Amino acid sequence: MSTAAYPATALGGHHNRPGFWRAPFSPQTFREFGYALTGLPMAALGFCLVIPLFSAGIGLVVTALGLPVLALLLAVARGLGAAERLRIRTLFGEELPAPRELTVRREGVWGRITARLADPAGWKAVLHQVVMFPWAILSFTLSVTFFALGWSLALFPLYQWAFRHYTSWEGYRVADWTSSDGVHHVYEITSVPQITGVCLLGLVILFLTPQLIRGLTAVNRLAARALLSTEN
Repeated sequence: MSTAAYPATALGGHHNRPGFWRAPFSPQTFREFGYALTGLPMAALGFCLVIPLFSAGIGLVVTALGLPVLALLLAVARGLGAAERLRIRTLFGEELPAPRELTVRREGVWGRITARLADPAGWKAVLHQVVMFPWAILSFTLSVTFFALGWSLALFPLYQWAFRHYTSWEGYRVADWTSSDGVHHVYEITSVPQITGVCLLGLVILFLTPQLIRGLTAVNRLAARALLSTEN
């Protein structure tokens, strides 16, 4: 792979990555988080388009109607692939070369349909929509969970007073149960060491979250290079 094919820009270049201590507050981390957030609806849309078209095309392949449906599937998949390359270019500044244009060697509608069916880039784009849908769910879930958990725990000292002021709790109630012998157990975070411990745990998660999100989005970018670009 030539170095000119994927230039390192101000948005996506390796040398411009924020350091470990700046990562939770850097624009790049929020761009990567935004990529993970928008990835799920984009993947769901692609999956919901590709699977029905593929099923209908295969089901109708014994008739003349199946081939146009499959050709439509490949055209849609190419369009979704272009949208994914645009997301990567916008959020990461990484330019992924588009696949070669479709070559039509025969005149007429059936010539275009058969050319579309013989398009490797279209089939690779279909595969991308299928295999990356579960990954989009995983990326969205992990990114949102760790991002929200890290910030909420790290900022706990700023709002812990609200539980005592607005509820009947003395502090944030972690556990509340009655044992088999009828004893009621309540565990609440009230003391300064407990509050400090929650805050420190949040800071650990907060500083590790950008590394997690970066690893998750790196898989998306690798898949896009492999399946949505012909210049590898």
